[in-house]
Order: sequence, then C-alpha cells, then structure tokens
Amino acid sequence: MIPPRRPARPHPLARAPMVDRLARFLDTGWDKGWMPPPPLDPDELVRRGSKGFSLEHEIAGRSEEDVEDFRLRLNALVDAVVKEADLNAVGKAFAYGLITRAIQQRFALGKLWREQPELAKTDIAPPIIVLGQMRSGTTRIHRLLAADPAHSATRFCDSWHPVPEKPDFRPLRGTFKLFMARKLDPWLDTIHPFGAARADEELGWLASAFDHSAYEAQWRIPSYLAFSEARDAQPIYAEFERLLRTDAGQHGHGARPRILKVPQFTEDLPALLKRFPEARLVVSRRCSEETWRSSVSLVANQMVIQSDSVDLGWIEQEWRRKIALRDQRLEAALADWTGPVAMIDFEHLGADWEGEMRDLYAALDLPFNDTGLRAMRAEMQKSENGAHKGHAAQLDQFRDAG
Repeated sequence: MIPPRRPARPHPLARAPMVDRLARFLDTGWDKGWMPPPPLDPDELVRRGSKGFSLEHEIAGRSEEDVEDFRLRLNALVDAVVKEADLNAVGKAFAYGLITRAIQQRFALGKLWREQPELAKTDIAPPIIVLGQMRSGTTRIHRLLAADPAHSATRFCDSWHPVPEKPDFRPLRGTFKLFMARKLDPWLDTIHPFGAARADEELGWLASAFDHSAYEAQWRIPSYLAFSEARDAQPIYAEFERLLRTDAGQHGHGARPRILKVPQFTEDLPALLKRFPEARLVVSRRCSEETWRSSVSLVANQMVIQSDSVDLGWIEQEWRRKIALRDQRLEAALADWTGPVAMIDFEHLGADWEGEMRDLYAALDLPFNDTGLRAMRAEMQKSENGAHKGHAAQLDQFRDAG
C-alpha cells in the first residue's frame, strides 16, 4: 500500500491552511451571531458537561478527596487557559470540547460505577509499566510488549472514550476523530503512529482527570503546570486505577498483564506504584538532546494549531525544564524501588530489537516464546514503513535550517 503524500513541514511552527480557514469561519460565525462562542467558565462547563446526570454520578465510586481534586483542577485549568494560553478560534473550540468531554465522561463513569460497582473492582494481573521521556522509544517498546498475546493493552479509542458501550462504536468514533485530526494536522502520523483500535498510551485517562500532561502539549499554561506539578497526584491515579479495572472487566482480559505507557508516569511514579505495588517496570533511555529536539517538534506541532502567538523559544526552554524534572523524579522513584525493572537503551533497541526484548523478558522474569516473538515480528513489519519514520528527517531539516 502506498502511503499518502504529505506536504513538507518546513518549520516546527508550520500548520495546515485548513486551520486558518476553520479559524476564520469560527470567528465570522461568532462575530455575526450565527453561533455563540464557546463559554470557558467552570460553572457553565460543568452545567453543560453534566447535562442528563445527577450530582450522585459525580461522587459515585470516588472519595471526597477525588471529587474535590477534580473541581480544583478544573477551576485552575480554565483560569490558565483564559488568562495565559492566548488561543485562536480553533483553540477555544478545542478547549471547550476537551474540557466538557472530560466532565461528561466523569459523570458517565460515576453513573456506571453506581449501577455496576463491581466493574471498578475487577481483579487484574499486576501491570507492566513502560517508563521514559517522550520520544525515547517507549512507543516501540509498548507496542512490542502489547503484541505478545500473553499481555493486554489499551486501545486508542478506549483511552479517549473510556465509558463502555454496547454495541461498541468507540473504534468508529476513534477513526473519525483521527480522520479529522489528520485534516487539521497532515504531519500527525509522523509524530506518533496512531490507529483507532491499536494499542496506545492511556493519556486520555489522565486527561479525563485533568492531569496536566495532555494539556501542556497543546496550550501555554504555566500557572496550571506549576499548580499540577506541585499537587499530590493520588486522586489522578485513583481514577486511573478505576478506569483500568473497568476496561479490563469490560474486555474480559484482567488475567493478562496490562502494558501501560504514558511519559507522564515518569513524573508521578510513586503515586502510580501506590496503586500497583506489584508492577514490573521497563525504563527506556535515550540521549537527552535528541529527546529534547523531538519533544520540541511534537509540542510545536500541537500548539501552533490552537494559538497564533506560539513562541518556539519558550517551548525549547520549557521542555528542557520538563525533561530535567521528569529525569529527577524518575531517578528518585527508582532509587526506592525494589521490584523487577528492565533497562532499555534506545540505540540498542534500534540496532537489535529482538535481543533487547529477550533481555527485557529475562529481567522481568517473563516467558519469552515463539508465539510472542512471531507477534512482535508482525508488529515490527507493520510499522516498518510507518509515517512516523519521517519525523527524524523533519528534525534534520529543522537543524540544518538553524
């Protein structure tokens, strides 16, 4: 199959013409009164997001601390978006949609847990947690481990649409979501290899509890980052655990270890391990300069869609700080960890992935067999001509251009 042609990405802050056309359409519609602008007020967002639900659905299955944390995060996030993010019309529409969806999911999940409390308590095998900086090879490790039929993984569509459905139309909605995203961002798949029903990270679960990781890659919101980074992450991961158990209960694969991966885990490892003290860990290492360059490219690609005043210098500075913070927190957490851990080198993984995976399985005391190896080879073959391989060429072009 011939991959679709994509326009050249001449600069980290390049964006598709469709973004500007959509922004003009929205601005015109709001100015002329054809449609109301999206409100970015916490109370109004809750009113709209909770429509059709009751207060009981916000608190069902959750502690008082969990409920309070969600509301505090909502208020702080909206305040930062309004005062700091300088969003264009597309960004305002996105912010409204993302925040109201998180609220709607919060109430819908509470309703589910009120009616079926056993779902949030589904027995699960201890997970395997992939740790590492963004752009450090964690996706490849995650996909290889997830390919092994002895394990389970979270589908992209389930991460961003966690409320179970019967019949399950989430893969279709995930496909449509990615179709529209690719129209606005033709370089999306060079940044990360997506698929609606493909194994992917649980970023959507963190975003639904208003963890900062999904939002800091889209908006310049320093006050919210300071608030969230300093705040205890336990309520975030209490919700995360309920979501994982619910997902396992719905799909019926709780007995198979779940392969979990979000770069944010490096920042919050103690809170995550408190929920899963018998987990196995995989840590991916890559040259910090290459990780930084790739991270800056990803964040610039996301931010420029939603703001007309993106400062590349600020992104570069911010992501040096972010990488240093994650390194510091990860090393501190690993120093106290006595459970099984496998260390993976990015360059070694690229040169001999089979050898690295054999070593990984040995370090975690996992059985490495022909069935799993065949599945991993099929996964590598699938990704061999993936669009994400073009990201390295983009980075070289940016560097050559200065």
